[in-house]
Amino acid sequence: MINKIIGFTLIILSFIGGWEWMDYQNALTLPVVTGKQPVYIEINKGDSLTQITDKLVEQNLAIKPFWFKVIAFQEKVAKKLKTGEYELTPGVTIPEILALFEQGKTKQYAITFLEGWSFNEVVQEVESNPNLEHTLSFKPPPELNSSGKAVDFQDVMSRLGVDTKSPEGLFFPDTYFFEKHMSDVSLLKRAYDKMQLVLQQEWLKKAENLPFKTPYEALILASIIEKETGTVVERPLIAGVFIRRLENDMLLQTDPTVIYGMGENYRGDIGFKDIKTATPYNTYVIKGLPPTPIAMPGRDAIYAALHPDKSKNLYFVARGDGTHVFSSTLKDHNQAVNIYQRKKK
Repeated sequence: MINKIIGFTLIILSFIGGWEWMDYQNALTLPVVTGKQPVYIEINKGDSLTQITDKLVEQNLAIKPFWFKVIAFQEKVAKKLKTGEYELTPGVTIPEILALFEQGKTKQYAITFLEGWSFNEVVQEVESNPNLEHTLSFKPPPELNSSGKAVDFQDVMSRLGVDTKSPEGLFFPDTYFFEKHMSDVSLLKRAYDKMQLVLQQEWLKKAENLPFKTPYEALILASIIEKETGTVVERPLIAGVFIRRLENDMLLQTDPTVIYGMGENYRGDIGFKDIKTATPYNTYVIKGLPPTPIAMPGRDAIYAALHPDKSKNLYFVARGDGTHVFSSTLKDHNQAVNIYQRKKK
């Protein structure tokens, strides 16, 4: 009788063991995200393995907490799971999730700063991104961003550790990827550092005998070139015109600087009065370069500023189709103005 009981018990235990083994194998191999959409999990600083497991269960994943913990200890990663937001794609298994958590392969968000943007536009893009941690301060004048808030430029630059009052043009236009909760300051520092790197790289390869004493002066001209044309092949031509005007002590006379100097008073067009009104940026009035860049130039515009064409052109006028007519004499320039500007009016 006792032998029968022992035998029966062994059979039961064997059955249970087999079932548990199959359950364990399923936990290793079966997907836990069974729908068609990814699931997002955020691990916060200080979260225990149990808390992380609970978060997974709350997302209705096909997961058994016991096996998740067993596999975590088995893989020796239970205490190595990194903080951040993770994207769990359909078909992912428990070992793959644990590897993701251990390696810290968090979900990446993107933010794009476009060539030709002002810093006010950068601020608006940063402010409106819900995945960044917003730490920068905003206060009354002097500078307003496009959303109507006042940007404390000095606070921005001091937080970045940069000894300059104006951030205009100092951030490289590009797409930046970041983890959720990255601070706005950290993101801007990346864009600032990249602009410094690109500017230095291009400065080292610049043409000879340019009228620039510093890379910053080249950056100022590059920002004007960026605003004057989006046509890459024309940028060296426009750079050449401005370089020769600087060398000949001529006014640059470029509309984008007038517009920038008008600030909030710009309403989509400039008139004779605007051209004659003195501002630190109105190059119809001031000689030389304006005090700061007027926008973020891309690498092409920076390259053009440092590699101007070698023609004798001193003037250009817009055709109205995004391209320009270039002239070496005022007579030819006036003829082009009559054809492409006054005729249009």
